Amino acid sequence: MSDLDYPSDLRYTSDHEWVRVGDDGVVRIGITSFAQDALGDVVYVSLPAVGDTVSPGDSCGEVESTKSVSDVYAPLEGEVTATNAALDASPELINSDPYGEGWMFEMRLADASAVDALMDAAAYTASLS
Repeated sequence: MSDLDYPSDLRYTSDHEWVRVGDDGVVRIGITSFAQDALGDVVYVSLPAVGDTVSPGDSCGEVESTKSVSDVYAPLEGEVTATNAALDASPELINSDPYGEGWMFEMRLADASAVDALMDAAAYTASLS
């Protein structure tokens, strides 16, 4: 996968986050290859706490890079059920594998159908130009 690929099985937000639908109304969230490329080398990640309830657009974490600090926004409404502890020791996973080992957090959605309102890969790619 090239650095700036956008997998077709994911949904995307205008804030450059991706959402992967899992089992039982749980989704996994991370930032896109566009976002990690724009940030540069990620050196620190702050994530929401398990049990936090978030609403779309809420700032729920930060990604710090050698260039800047950027907020991580909740793409949907729900409860945070897991965070990626590997990012504590290896935040660079966001750069090297943004759609795999670089995921950020998981949440149980208040409304699973809300995912349908997010952009598909074609719409997200078009939004970048």
